[in-house]
Amino acid sequence: MAVSWSSNEHVLLTPAEASAADAWAINSGVSGLDLMESAGRATAEMLVEYIGTPLETGGEIIVLCGPGNNGGDGFVTARYLDDWGYPVRVIAVSSLDEMTSDAAEMAEIWRGQTDKIDAARLKNVSVVVDCLFGTGLSRPIEEPIADLINKVNALDAFKLAVDLPSGLDGVTGLPTGACFQADATVTFSYRKPAHLIAPGRFYCGGADHVHVADIGLPEESLSELDPQYFSNEPSLWGWCFPFQGPETHKYDRGHLLVLGGKEPTLGASRLASMAALRAGAGLVTLAAPSETYGVQAAALTDVMVRRFDSVFGFIGIMADHRIGTVILGPGSGISEKTVDMVQQAGRKERNMVLDADVLSSMIGRIEIISDIKNCAVVLTPHEGEFIRLFPDLDYKKDRLAAVRAAAKRACATVVLKGVSTVVADETGRVSIATNAPSWLAVGGTGDVLSGIIGSLLVQGMPAFEAASAAVWMHGEAGMKAGRGMIASDLVNAIPSILPG
Repeated sequence: MAVSWSSNEHVLLTPAEASAADAWAINSGVSGLDLMESAGRATAEMLVEYIGTPLETGGEIIVLCGPGNNGGDGFVTARYLDDWGYPVRVIAVSSLDEMTSDAAEMAEIWRGQTDKIDAARLKNVSVVVDCLFGTGLSRPIEEPIADLINKVNALDAFKLAVDLPSGLDGVTGLPTGACFQADATVTFSYRKPAHLIAPGRFYCGGADHVHVADIGLPEESLSELDPQYFSNEPSLWGWCFPFQGPETHKYDRGHLLVLGGKEPTLGASRLASMAALRAGAGLVTLAAPSETYGVQAAALTDVMVRRFDSVFGFIGIMADHRIGTVILGPGSGISEKTVDMVQQAGRKERNMVLDADVLSSMIGRIEIISDIKNCAVVLTPHEGEFIRLFPDLDYKKDRLAAVRAAAKRACATVVLKGVSTVVADETGRVSIATNAPSWLAVGGTGDVLSGIIGSLLVQGMPAFEAASAAVWMHGEAGMKAGRGMIASDLVNAIPSILPG
């Protein structure tokens, strides 16, 4: 069976969903042995891409094989490597009669050397392939296999995981105990959430070193599934991205309102306003209190600045029916007045992006947000704000579950910012981003993200897709701006990364 490689698939399957897809395919006439043969060959081919010719390999290749289908993949991998002239040996952690039927059949075909667990046999090893458990184990790995994994991790050798590093939870991305530390991972047909979410992606070797092989699993195998996890990339949201045509008018691109505040955080609302323009909004208005109106009007030549000093004044600005989305929070101040303006925007049925000071103003009162109807609401907390808003949801224990629960409770789309920025909506859909560089961790970049989200919302994207696209664009702009960037550099980089 031919093997091809896929790099654009955004659907992620949990281990249970992946098993169900395999079972559907096998029940529909696809041979399990054929799938295993293709998986083993794909693994061998991927390994060769990394290590080169047998002469370049240096020492021995060890393939660690467990009792399940992951172990069967390992025996096939070893066979191909042996056929191609590589010095390869299998370490099997179970006897033949303890293996699944397909794995046992592949083990019988293997004619090379097979050893039992013996850490002393790890000398002169240059490559280790982990085919112990993959996604087939959700509990901590026990001794003596745990000790074997720890000793392998300490080796100065290239390490390849098959499907998923053994000991890593396939959904949360957290190690359950002893966990194989891979330099690269090869998986089959669809990635798992743990391949992308931190720290799981680091156990896999990093998102750029997770490779997906198409081993012949029919797309129809997803027919009875309803995948809810996605990789955040253009194939997820590109279908509704606002590409402008030659006859587009500025009002077709939307009119966005940004709530400004008082010193010392005047720059926050300016950054959000300018980011929104750079991301394609046709018009942006900044509502500024009288004491800061002059400063903001002088600083912003491309943004309209309107004066307001009361909630009533803010309502007056929103009377313009062309204003479709409001950004509230960047530098707006923590107060009851801020909360009141959120409620007024909700009554006017304006889409909203809520960040920073608004989130701090909402602590203990999330029902104010969930009561807003007939408009899209996006919350953009960082981790500290998230735990204050949702103190009972432990994002450290299960980041994906926590954000999904928060979105459902708030009846909103929630963007939890961090090393793995996660977007979830109240239906349970989740996107996971992996393209954000570490140097985005500087003041003001969150305000830029709010501006991009608001811009895409006002241009007509649905909330989940707008938030996901904005997070992706934010990461790409950070990469473009480079190390040492500040938030205004990020704004200026946006045009160069706009899709298509």
